[in-house]
Amino acid sequence: MKKELLRMENIVKTFPGVKALNNAAITVHAGEVMGFMGENGAGKSTLMNVLGGVFPADSGDIYIEGEKVEIRSIHDSQSKGVAFIHQELALEPYLTIAENIFLGREMKNSLGMISKDKMAEAAKPFLERVGLDIDPNEFVGRLSLGQQQMVEIAKSFSLNAKILILDEPTSSLSEKEVTILFDTVNDLKKQGMGIIFITHKMAEVFRLCDAVTIMRDGEYMDTLQSSECTEGQLISLMVGRDLGNYYVRTFNKPGETALEVKHIQAGKRAVDCSFFVRSGEILGFYGLVGAGRSELMKAIMGLDPMDSGEIYLHGEPVKKPNPMYMQERGVALVPESRKTEGLLLKNTIGFNITLPVLSKFISHLRVNTEEEEKIVDAGMESLRVKAPSSRVNCSTLSGGNQQKVLLAKWLATNPKVLILDEPTRGIDVGAKAEIYTIINELAKRGLAVILISSEMPEVMNMSDRMIIMNEGRITGELDHTDYSQELILKYAMGVANHE
Repeated sequence: MKKELLRMENIVKTFPGVKALNNAAITVHAGEVMGFMGENGAGKSTLMNVLGGVFPADSGDIYIEGEKVEIRSIHDSQSKGVAFIHQELALEPYLTIAENIFLGREMKNSLGMISKDKMAEAAKPFLERVGLDIDPNEFVGRLSLGQQQMVEIAKSFSLNAKILILDEPTSSLSEKEVTILFDTVNDLKKQGMGIIFITHKMAEVFRLCDAVTIMRDGEYMDTLQSSECTEGQLISLMVGRDLGNYYVRTFNKPGETALEVKHIQAGKRAVDCSFFVRSGEILGFYGLVGAGRSELMKAIMGLDPMDSGEIYLHGEPVKKPNPMYMQERGVALVPESRKTEGLLLKNTIGFNITLPVLSKFISHLRVNTEEEEKIVDAGMESLRVKAPSSRVNCSTLSGGNQQKVLLAKWLATNPKVLILDEPTRGIDVGAKAEIYTIINELAKRGLAVILISSEMPEVMNMSDRMIIMNEGRITGELDHTDYSQELILKYAMGVANHE
């Protein structure tokens, strides 16, 4: 029996209004690659953030090499031999490889000055362990993503890591870089490290991992040996939940096609994507992390460059899409992040709602305050925004009311096509139910709605049809009468056509 390196038991973590982890658990042995899987929001990253010291657990036990430990900070985690390599690499591009490896632990010469030569020499054996044959004095910003990842792993050796967490490490790598990474992981396994490999890709589990731990809705489900399980078993463990009954939806007969796109190509973010949405219809878009849903919509709106493809609005071709052009023709995109892309939080509700429609009440430097107030009042009333007045800053509102203001802002443009990117992210259950009611009312009024969501129950309960994406490609399309959690997840993982 291999030596147990890590055991996490009964881990509970609650954030305001959300129980993110409930009796979560994972066990990893020396010389083992443990796959870690679950839907978006299953709690994988939260559990790893507890292990990595990003925030403490509310309760539960952590054992490292059989000894019960307390992890209250990132320094605690690192000192106990845990290295967490996040999906977004945390390297300084304008420092050398060696400087990054020893950042915060710089080596000094006899005069007490930082010695780049000493650090470069000390970095060499760590780079050799990951097979990176490169000058330690090379700047990190000049390396490929795959090479940067190897530098992160080399840095973990300098910290005497015994447990390595890799969070979606292949999401931005080429096939060649993936092969190099897998070879490195297998070498680390032979050296006795325990590796937690977070992934959404079934093929990676069966190709690399010895076992796989599944989480669902913040809870530990099971751990299976990769050689003894099937894709179907893993998917069933990931999705077998009650979908809930607080969704508000009346299905109506859709009208004419409002938006149609054909063969959209935008690098690897969107690959040969075609779909349509009709008036009065809610078209759901589902996919796992990195599927390309938001990127596809940004390309359609002209926010991101589009290599090729055709866009039609009510049958009329769109020549060169840009945000203003699309808005003028009745397309509105409610972005994923209300705090960084959607609202100016230090400004008032009224300011935010009217920002896209200033021309409706400002003419020749004259402001029609009556018209302005009419637009603001209509937005707040129709979206049921709870606030003392339209003059309070958006930063004082709850997440649900901020989301309503964001919706009101884009509904003020009177769109015919409304793209909603994660419209209920970060809001409580009560606010979600209100947003669902609003979305349903918009569809009943004849708007064509595109609903992008990482929550499968949300898309299943709210959409007439669903488009499923995987790595920039549309892999499946289902009518709401044909929805199946297992089938949707198979499409999302790109494995629907092989059992």
